[in-house]
Amino acid sequence: MPRAKITALGCYTPEQILTNFDLEKIVETSNDWILERTGIQQRHIAPPDMATSDLAVEAAKRTLAHRGIQANTIEAILLCTVTPDMLFPSTACLVQDRIGAKGAWGFDLVAACSGFVYGLTTAAHLVSSGAHKRVLVIGADTMSRIINYQDRATCVLFGDGAGAMLVEPAEEGDDTGFVGFLNEIDGSGGDFLKMPAGGSRLPASHATIDAAQHYVHQDGGQVFKYAVRKMYEICRDLLAKHNLSVNDVKMMIPHQANRRIITAAAERLGMPCDRVQISIHKYGNTTAATIPLATQDAIQEGKLQKGDLVLFAAVGAGFTVGANLWRWGY
Repeated sequence: MPRAKITALGCYTPEQILTNFDLEKIVETSNDWILERTGIQQRHIAPPDMATSDLAVEAAKRTLAHRGIQANTIEAILLCTVTPDMLFPSTACLVQDRIGAKGAWGFDLVAACSGFVYGLTTAAHLVSSGAHKRVLVIGADTMSRIINYQDRATCVLFGDGAGAMLVEPAEEGDDTGFVGFLNEIDGSGGDFLKMPAGGSRLPASHATIDAAQHYVHQDGGQVFKYAVRKMYEICRDLLAKHNLSVNDVKMMIPHQANRRIITAAAERLGMPCDRVQISIHKYGNTTAATIPLATQDAIQEGKLQKGDLVLFAAVGAGFTVGANLWRWGY
């Protein structure tokens, strides 16, 4: 069977930037408080007329341009998001139509901050099975639409953005590509990070709107402790599964939720700081888009090159947990 390989990357962030100093004027907080606790300096915010599909389309177009191919050669689109344009049709359908990916099938993948890792896992298996030759994985979220800017515990954390990777079969003799994965879920933590209303349990009503239940609700302490522990454990176990150590990994590119989560997990893993990509200061937590955005930064900074072993890891609402190992393909 062919080995799946990442062959292209494209990212997009809206032009408008919301800094910590801007937030000081909106809610009771400070630049120093946000920086100390999260590592975030700014985040990109989509304008009112820009939805998740718009971000995803831009990331998709940049990925196709990077590879130099036409959209009608894409066979599947996996759109990882928790902020779809609407519940149905799926945002993947909207993106497929707008980029002209005629003949492609696809779906929205809902795994919160682990979404992109889950998408890469799925794409790798679609390609390595021989069933597909080109799968586009997109992580896109407009988190600003579901954030309560009167809640200083959550409004400082999130931003908007999108990123995409193209997964294809590696050519014969090419040793780059997919190495392996570990994914898991723990639904017992579902209450600690959620958007309570808008689904079949609590459909939209005056009562749910008045109670601010269409915004992100988070128990920060519980999420922090779980994320540090599970990001470390999933990476440790994945490396052990493939008889690898942290010394074999050129770059760890984790989900960018909180700088303290990243550094604590990396320290427990024994991963040197200079081999851990941290981009949260530029974007905040863009949920499914954080890993492609951070990967783009790692490449631009010269930290990730063809043949390097890269470790992607994430923990998200659900709880969802995932890690992937890839030997970088270009």
